[in-house]
Amino acid sequence: MGMEEVARAGAGAGGGKKLALASIGFADVRVGAVAAGAGGGYKEDLLVVGLPKDDDLDVANVVGLPDVGAAVRNLLRNREVGEFVSGALAGAMTKAVLAPLETIRTRMVVGVGSKQIFGSFLEIVEQNGWQGLWAGNTINMLRIIPTQAIELGTFECVKRSMTSAQEKWKEDGCPKIQIGNLKIELPLHLLSPIAIGGAAAGIVSTLVCHPLEVLKDRLTINHEAYPSINLAFNKIYHTDGIGGLYAGLCPTLVGMLPYSTCYYFLYETIKSSYCRAHKKKSLSRPELLIIGALSG
Repeated sequence: MGMEEVARAGAGAGGGKKLALASIGFADVRVGAVAAGAGGGYKEDLLVVGLPKDDDLDVANVVGLPDVGAAVRNLLRNREVGEFVSGALAGAMTKAVLAPLETIRTRMVVGVGSKQIFGSFLEIVEQNGWQGLWAGNTINMLRIIPTQAIELGTFECVKRSMTSAQEKWKEDGCPKIQIGNLKIELPLHLLSPIAIGGAAAGIVSTLVCHPLEVLKDRLTINHEAYPSINLAFNKIYHTDGIGGLYAGLCPTLVGMLPYSTCYYFLYETIKSSYCRAHKKKSLSRPELLIIGALSG
């Protein structure tokens, strides 16, 4: 039986309704002719299926294709994911714009070239051209995106956890420690969730992303000895091992801990005070930008 006959047979069974044919090939299948009056059937080597013809038929729904866009939107609606993404985008934009200042700062900190900002700027341009101002910016972007994402995500998570714990401590009492017959109640309810969250954010982000900071510094300071990220990583690893990737970790933590704590504490405090003073529930982007600059 030919394809035209199958179509006519399906049309007769469907009461004059038009049918579209879908054929699926099978290996070594031998099935008889299509049954009369059926809306589809088997043909030699083919499984012929009669489907109602509909110009508005959504193929994705028929075959069950996943809606990737909806899945992404649902993922981004998750609070923690949104915080990580926001931190990553903020860090990327900041470093892309301020990379020249970061390059000059790094050179001055390690004592390479001029001790003045403008003098260091001229040296970089004369030696490496304008692109020299963005030396090591690739690794800088790779560093700042996970750093800011982890930092902001950790801050929000710890702040919410501390706030929830303090509410529970107010009802059930604070944790106690016993030394002999002496019981001491820890006044943890007096701690600021914002300050604790800021401290945790700085520590976690530094511990996770410090190797990227080391790579960025090597690429920025001595581009001739470390021409690429891969070569820099291999050279540091083979020379100093894993410890080389965490060189300077202690002073970095000593500096990051008070900075991160003070920054987030000031940011949240100034924002809350400003909202109360102006009777606002949310702030505009320029207002948030100014508060962030003042906090930093």
